[in-house]
Amino acid sequence: MMAGEVTKWLRFRHGATGFGTLTPSGISVHEGEMFGLNKASGKTLALAEVELLAPCAPSKIVALWNNFHALATKLNQPEPPEPLYLLKATTSIAAPGAVIRRPTSYDGKTTYEGELGIVIGRTCARVSPAEARAFIFGYTCVNDITANDILTRDPTFAQWARAKGIDDYGPFGPVIATGLDPAKLTVRTILNGVERQNYPIADMIFSAEELVSKISHDMTLLPGDLIAVGTSVGVGVMKEPVNIVTVAVDGIGELTNEFRIG
Repeated sequence: MMAGEVTKWLRFRHGATGFGTLTPSGISVHEGEMFGLNKASGKTLALAEVELLAPCAPSKIVALWNNFHALATKLNQPEPPEPLYLLKATTSIAAPGAVIRRPTSYDGKTTYEGELGIVIGRTCARVSPAEARAFIFGYTCVNDITANDILTRDPTFAQWARAKGIDDYGPFGPVIATGLDPAKLTVRTILNGVERQNYPIADMIFSAEELVSKISHDMTLLPGDLIAVGTSVGVGVMKEPVNIVTVAVDGIGELTNEFRIG
């Protein structure tokens, strides 16, 4: 999608699962497929009438590590020559507004990571950076929640998939916004009313188009697949029994979830 008029797509449950666009008067319900042929049905629903779902159902979630200059500098890590990433379980997906609980089997630290997400709109394999933009449907807010103590528990193997793949540890949404220039966006994360992250997407080591291109040379990206572009400085531990976390990106919206330790 080229930068231009912003459209916000979402999914919801109102008896059955549906999708549509966010308008000043509510949700304009659509028929067809979000990533294919669709049209407005003429029906409008109020947000209060529906249960919001994650705005798409990806076949895979690709999550970047060390993709911001500022964080690489803070961690004294070399900037990678190619994207470093893991796959996050799709069972980690949680809806906007969902209550997320630390598993009873884990009593360690859990951190928030506010990120921008790229949503793929067309089947994408081995594309160039110049071609990649045409395969990007839009952008969303992501909280890449991480069980930090699991990550480094075994000195012989960094457990990225396990630490980030816990059930409900991958909320994203509330919408997918099309028509945005990601390089102009800023990600903010607010924990219990206090802003903890505020960083520009323009500081990414690999741009959105470069990420899509390079990843597509490793694996075919399918419509609805989600790429979490990585986070920057300000990641922290959620310490309170009940934590309210909001990932906000102007032009997209606010993803808010409650994380409970007990």
